[in-house]
This record gives sequence, structure tokens and C-alpha cells, in this order.
Amino acid sequence: MENATVAERRSLLLRLLDAVERIGNKLPDPITLFALLALGAVLVSWLVTVLGVSAVHPGTGETVTPVNLLSAEQIRRMFTQAVANFTAFPPLGLVIVVIIGIGVTEHSGLVGTALRRLVSAVPESLLTATVVFAGVMSSMAVDAGYVVLTPLGALVFASVGRHPLAGLAAAFAGVSGGFSANLLITSLDPLLSGLSTQAAQLVAPGYEVLPTANYYFMVAAVFLLTALGTFVTHRFVEPRMGVWDKSQATDVPEVGAGELTDAERRGLRAAGIAGLVIVATLAILVVPSNGLLRNPEAVAAGQPYYLQIQPFLASIVPILMASFLVLGVAYGVAAGTIRSDKDVAKMSAQGVSVLGSYIVLAFFAAQFIAYFNWSNVGLIIAINGAEGLQAIGLSGTPLLLGFILVTASINLFIGSASAKWAIMAPVFVPMLMLLGYSPELVQAAYRVGDSSTNIITPLMQYFPVIIAFAQKWDRRSGIGTLISAMLPYSVVFLIGWGLMFTVWVTLGLPLGPGAPLEYTP
Repeated sequence: MENATVAERRSLLLRLLDAVERIGNKLPDPITLFALLALGAVLVSWLVTVLGVSAVHPGTGETVTPVNLLSAEQIRRMFTQAVANFTAFPPLGLVIVVIIGIGVTEHSGLVGTALRRLVSAVPESLLTATVVFAGVMSSMAVDAGYVVLTPLGALVFASVGRHPLAGLAAAFAGVSGGFSANLLITSLDPLLSGLSTQAAQLVAPGYEVLPTANYYFMVAAVFLLTALGTFVTHRFVEPRMGVWDKSQATDVPEVGAGELTDAERRGLRAAGIAGLVIVATLAILVVPSNGLLRNPEAVAAGQPYYLQIQPFLASIVPILMASFLVLGVAYGVAAGTIRSDKDVAKMSAQGVSVLGSYIVLAFFAAQFIAYFNWSNVGLIIAINGAEGLQAIGLSGTPLLLGFILVTASINLFIGSASAKWAIMAPVFVPMLMLLGYSPELVQAAYRVGDSSTNIITPLMQYFPVIIAFAQKWDRRSGIGTLISAMLPYSVVFLIGWGLMFTVWVTLGLPLGPGAPLEYTP
């Protein structure tokens, strides 16, 4: 009887996810949908202006009012900045630049051959965990994981006969849902700690939140999220998707099975040597204090290491493009799939050519996100949400968990982690410091809520990119497909990470080197 009840509950959950997918996919084509969302943002801006909605910014004390995008000035702005919105859309340049190199690695045969070697080297039982773990760790390269690892996750699963969209979902869950976790300090750490420091100094002048403030907590989260992501993939996502219908795929590489040929082995050896050369070159450019990709002023001032290597971090996209290009050429020349520079140019063009629908989608997505930001609607929602939590009057662990839930909810309206924290930190850091909680603890709670819902909000700037990748494997994929696949990850990550946070606080474990849980005036 108990097993039957569990099966019924699971069946109910799967039916719920199926309903989410059906409803979502009955929406217009993603291109049309983002165009309608852009129009909706304009109309909402007019409505909230008419209603006189406003909020007081906690950081500046200024009153934030909505901007009516139907005013003459804003209509002119929409026309004159349409192209700028598109060209400044962050994922656009990253995707196109990286694909130039990935096209060569894919069409030279390196991707398929390397995946076959990977599959033979990694036990199938660990394949999903490997994909999720790689996704979590990809935040070392800022946003590049969205472009590199999500399609690679689909390829890995397809290479062993599993549904590629399940692999894409697992990788996306790691990349985006685990963006705040890593075994190393990433660019996000100093960004958040800087805002936390400013907020903390409202109560305690001179207080400093270090970039390593949440390091121990984030390291532990890597393994938790890897386990949770693996569980969700096997228990919910893959069973729902069933058998992949290859007839619905468009322009996907063939990843065969079987032993590698002599030519493929030569290609892999050449790519391996090229990879070592790339690593050695980057080490020469970054490791020495006078390296070309070090900031000489930061080095001379003895600033933290992450500030000294800012030129390297800012160059990660072209470095990835060049690395993929070199690896693909090395493999292709050795394996015989590249015979001249014309082959390289053709392969790069083939890689970029598949982005046609994504580029159109990116245009309308860029307008929607720009309009929503211009309107101040998201900012007003965030401020009012923060004030609502303050008004509830919770204390202790329930207050911190409530803060996590508010952060996760606001994340559906403001995608940028730093933009949200710039709004929320001046409210919650001082408030919770006065209740005895350290800024480091408040920041850790924020990171839990911020990461968990990244994967289900269309306002996340890489959401259109993931839809385009999904449609490559199944042209019927839409927003409903992606959200229904990612919703279990989001819920399980939020619950599991929230429980880990609760246990961490209850046991009084340190969040990072010298980072206390409590604040004592």
C-alpha cells in the first residue's frame, strides 16, 4: 500500500510537469512570445504609472517611480535604441564568438571522438554526475558554461543513447542553478562581497566582507548540488522524456559508438598536445607577476589575486574561442579531416550558420529585457518584496529561510545577481546585523535563493540561448518544454540547499576563513 501511494504521488508530479509543458508549449513560438512580452512590458509600465505605484530605494533613499514606456520620449527611445539593445545583449556576442571555435571542434570530428573516449572512460553510473559537476564548476569561466557545457551535456547523453534534452537539462541545472557554488573563488565572490561591505558599513563603519566569506559553504554546496542534480535527472527528468525521437532533430552531429580508428587516435593525441601548449601559454601569460594578462597596477599595489588577473578574466571568451579553434585544427590535421585553411573557414561558418533562429530570438528577447529594466517595474517589485518580509516580523532561522524564499521570488523578475543584491543588501544586511546575524551569513542565504530559480525564469538572459539549443535536438521544444524540465531541479535545489543552510547555521559551522555567523556590535 505504501509503495502504491508513493507511485501515485510520483505519477501526480509527472502529470503536473506534463501539464506545465503542454500549457507552456501552447504559447506562441518563442520568437513571437518574446515580442509579445516586450509589448506586455510596455503596457504594464503604462498601467503601474496610472496606478501611481512607487517604492523608496533602500540604498539611496530616493523614490523609485515607474517609467511610462508609452510616453513620447520613451517611444523615441525604443526606436532609437533598438539596435543598441540587440548588439549589447550580453549572450549574443559570447555565443557567436565562442561558436566560431566550437564549429571547428565539432565539424572536424573532435567533439564526437572525444565524447566516445569520455564515455568509455567514465562509468555510465557517473555520467550524469560528471555533467552536473562540470556545469557547477563552469562559473570559473563566468558565463561561458551556458554556451559550452549545455550543448555538450546533450551530446554526452546522445552518445550513449540517452535523451539529449535530459543531458542539456542536467548541464543547465549545474551551470545556472549552481552558479553561486564552486571549488574556487570566482568573479561573483568579490562582486557580492563588495556590495555586502557597503551595506554592512551602514551599521559598522570599517566592516569588511571578504571575497572568501562564503568559501567553505560554497565548496560543500558543489557536492550537494551535484548529488541533487543527478537525483533529479534520474528520478524525474529522464523518465518523463522517454525515448528520443531523432526525426525531430535538426543539424546535430552524429556521435557513433565503437572503437576509435587509428586516424581518430592520432587526432586525439594531437589535440592533447595542443591542449598542453594552450595551458602552458596561459600559465606564462597569467601566473608570473609581470604576465601580459595581469594588471600591473593591481600587482604593484599588492591587491588580491582576483584583481590582479582581471585582464585574464575579461578575456575568457576570446581565449575560449581561440582554444577551441586550435584544438579543432590540431585534431583535424592529424586525423585528416582538415586539409587546408578553407576547411577551417568552412567549419567555422557551419557552426555560426545554425544560429539564425537564435539571432532573431535574441533581438526580441533583448528588447523585452531592456523595456522591463527601463520601466522600473522589476525594481519596484523587488523593493516592495523586501519590505514585505520585514513587515512579517519573523526571527531566527525562519527569518533567514523567508529571506531565501523572497530572494528566489525576486529572481524571477530581476535576473542579475549583482543588481538584486545592490537592492536587497542595504535592507537586509543592516536589519539582520542588528538582530545578531553577520553580513557573511546574510550573503550566503542570498546566494542560495538567487541560484535556485535562475533556471526557470525567462528573464535570465541566457534562457533564449538554452531554448535554441533544445530546438536543435527537438524542433518541437518550447518554453514549456524547458520550464517543465527545469522546475524539478529548481524546487529540489531550493529545498535541499535551504536544508543544508539550516543545518550549517544550527551546527555553527564557519562559512569561510574568518567569516562569523553572528554579529556582535
